Amino acid sequence: MEKVFWYQTAAPDRYALLKEFAKENRRHPTTAEAILWRHLTRNETGQKWRRQHVIGDYIADFVCLSEMLIIEVDGAYHTEPLQREDDERRTHHLQQMGFHVIRFTNEEILCNIEEVIEKIKAKTNNV
Repeated sequence: MEKVFWYQTAAPDRYALLKEFAKENRRHPTTAEAILWRHLTRNETGQKWRRQHVIGDYIADFVCLSEMLIIEVDGAYHTEPLQREDDERRTHHLQQMGFHVIRFTNEEILCNIEEVIEKIKAKTNNV
């Protein structure tokens, strides 16, 4: 698989708008996102991570570009049928771009962060 650089992942015609949304999301993370980010920045997975990173027409919650791995943190609204369909389309499109997508619920992160980190490490072959 060819390495993807951060500047190659954004849709040029929408990048400025998406970048502003990403900045706003970084300024106001959910509790689960903030907890996971703390663990990711402590290098507990052995990888470099970006948060709220623009990829194509999407903003990934967390991405490790060297591993082509995206982590999505799902709140309760992700259980709604229409949102689940949107999530499936988004995941499929990101997979077509060469990314692997893993999802965790807010509850998984809030209640069992150690297991979440172990699952991430398993996906990055750093167990």
